[in-house]
Amino acid sequence: MNTKNLVALSLLVGMGAVLHAVVPGFFLGMKPDMMLTMMFLGIVLFPDKKSVLLLGLVTGLISGLTTTFPGGLIPNIIDKPVTAFVFLGLFLAFKKFQKSIVSVAILTAVGTIVSGIVFLTSALLIVGLPGPFTALFGAVVIPAAAVNTIAMVILYPVALSIVKRTKLSNQQATYISK
Repeated sequence: MNTKNLVALSLLVGMGAVLHAVVPGFFLGMKPDMMLTMMFLGIVLFPDKKSVLLLGLVTGLISGLTTTFPGGLIPNIIDKPVTAFVFLGLFLAFKKFQKSIVSVAILTAVGTIVSGIVFLTSALLIVGLPGPFTALFGAVVIPAAAVNTIAMVILYPVALSIVKRTKLSNQQATYISK
């Protein structure tokens, strides 16, 4: 992992943190996690285990520190690394379709749903939920999946263009030029 990649990942996490902090909690202390979009984008751009582990841990910590969910720190720290590696696994499993905006959008929706399930389950087991699981899932996770998917459809082509022009990651630049 080189310094350029670390800086790019830091910028993505920073943008995600701002998005996560400014989006208000609207249903029983829960809010859509816009930081997931940036984490998924980082995984798509830098699909190596070290980067994914770093992204998952840092995203979980920052999400946990900026959450409006009561007792949400530990569930976030559990959720993000698990989701990051599930997303990476799915991304690598569908190598044939990696360049497709449609496949990245679908993976973003699936990743957001996985994140919601892991978060709500861990929160239920650790601190309890402020409402029924299904209500929280339907009112927050499903809309978050839609919003994150739309955001990824907008951001992914822009990020690919930047990576192509700057040769940000040798692995990704080689992959994109194929």
